Amino acid sequence: MRTLREARPGSRVTAVKLHGEGPVKRRIMDMGITRGTEIFVRKVAPLGDPVEVTVRGYELSLRKADAEMIEIE
Repeated sequence: MRTLREARPGSRVTAVKLHGEGPVKRRIMDMGITRGTEIFVRKVAPLGDPVEVTVRGYELSLRKADAEMIEIE
């Protein structure tokens, strides 16, 4: 299982599954990230927080903890 946090900058990945419950999962879904969503990883900060991505044409910054909740392929 790979998570979004492990993705390399410049890569395109697809969200396979969202982990977490309640508000955490809702926050990720409110960003437009659901199963099957294509995500372009723009930049990962040196310590892994934040992870900057492009989702559906929007540029987003994800917390390291949120990025670990998104399983990718």
